[in-house]
Amino acid sequence: MSLQLGDTAPDFTAETTEGKINFYDFLGDSWGVLFSHPADYTPVCTTELGKTALLKKEFEKRNVKVLAVSVDPMDKHKGWTKDINETQNCTVEFPIIADEDRTVANLYGMLHPKVSETATVRSLFVIGPDKKIKLMIVYPASTGRNFYEVLRVIDSLQLTAHHSVSTPADWQQGEDVIIANSINNEDAVKKFPKGVRIVKPYLRYTPQPDLN
Repeated sequence: MSLQLGDTAPDFTAETTEGKINFYDFLGDSWGVLFSHPADYTPVCTTELGKTALLKKEFEKRNVKVLAVSVDPMDKHKGWTKDINETQNCTVEFPIIADEDRTVANLYGMLHPKVSETATVRSLFVIGPDKKIKLMIVYPASTGRNFYEVLRVIDSLQLTAHHSVSTPADWQQGEDVIIANSINNEDAVKKFPKGVRIVKPYLRYTPQPDLN
């Protein structure tokens, strides 16, 4: 059975570049991003891990811990990390799992046999503090991920987890959001004192509620 949104993220214990970790203990009460890359010493993966390292403060600001996974062994991870730091002008400080036996890859369905029976595709999972899967994105090996989009989605997930709103297409922090249809107009005016803009009965906007 493949994982779906809302499923509990499988727990595991694995060897990483930062030592042995248990996934749930590593996350604690934080949000998490678990993402795979097809192989060490490959160009696209080098840029992806470098970009993630450069965005460290952005992930920390959102209380998000990052964990990468590859089916390559630990010695390759450590050598490759030096290349990433050198070529991407960064310092990789998040753990990279050495998943040689493909335990994590199989738990999370990161192997797609019609693409490759040995290398993982570019799977990415966002996991909430409740250990539930909030987002899944899968890219082919040839296409690097947009980590600014990952941050944008995390902003939306964290906002909508605490307020009765959703975010429209291309939404960015600070822009208006959509009021949930489960709230009638009278209650919406009370709940959202910054204002309610009605475009259609089913399409109502309000300024982002968690901003001063």
